Amino acid sequence: MSWLRSREHAQANEAVEVFSKLEGEIRELVSRDSTPPGLRQGNVLQQGNVNELAAGHIGSMLQDVSGTSVQEIEKLIAELRILRDRLQKEAARVQHEIVGYAGLIQNARRSARTISGTLGFWRNDRDDTPRISA
Repeated sequence: MSWLRSREHAQANEAVEVFSKLEGEIRELVSRDSTPPGLRQGNVLQQGNVNELAAGHIGSMLQDVSGTSVQEIEKLIAELRILRDRLQKEAARVQHEIVGYAGLIQNARRSARTISGTLGFWRNDRDDTPRISA
């Protein structure tokens, strides 16, 4: 039971590390690209305008990042749908094959019964014949 808790703890730590890494990368992107274009060119703007420009710039940057993520997710969903369709077709084919084999097995059983009955008839017929003793 303790190994289960330690495993869950390790998974939680791994998730925290992933989120921390992602947060660090976002902070790095924001700090690198957060200077509004108006300030890069040496323009002097009021503080309110700077905040609006920075917010707009960060918003567009986040929109680009999230747009890429959404596109990747949509691509994965499309691939998964294709795989699901392929698996469903394969499952139908396998089910059809199983039905065919079940029919073959039934035919083989009937044939074996018929052969067994015929051989049994010949054996019984041979046992009923009078034997001549020498």
